[in-house]
Amino acid sequence: QVQLVESGGGLVQPGGSLRLSCVASSDIFNMYVMGWYRQAPGKQRELVADMTGGGSRNYADSVKGRFTISRDNAKNTLYLQMNSLKPEDTAIYYCKAQIFTRQYWGQGTQVTVSS
Repeated sequence: QVQLVESGGGLVQPGGSLRLSCVASSDIFNMYVMGWYRQAPGKQRELVADMTGGGSRNYADSVKGRFTISRDNAKNTLYLQMNSLKPEDTAIYYCKAQIFTRQYWGQGTQVTVSS
């Protein structure tokens, strides 16, 4: 069992930035594919970005060039740097850890982009 705890969400104006963090309780953090997902009201949860332990990254088209996913395997922590935020980025952001067929989710952190 892996526990994931997200932090860093909040209210930000359009064009602003936020940095999300996700701390995992696992001794084999580097073996997990880690990802950020989001779910807006009335919409399905969608992939924002994910990253392998070896450093390969994948981004949704809607966030390419604005968001950066990174991880610190020594600190068991995943990050999402979000720049040039737009109102349509408003959602609950979830951290996910996956190894083989096992998936673990965090509780989510709210990001609201509004003036």
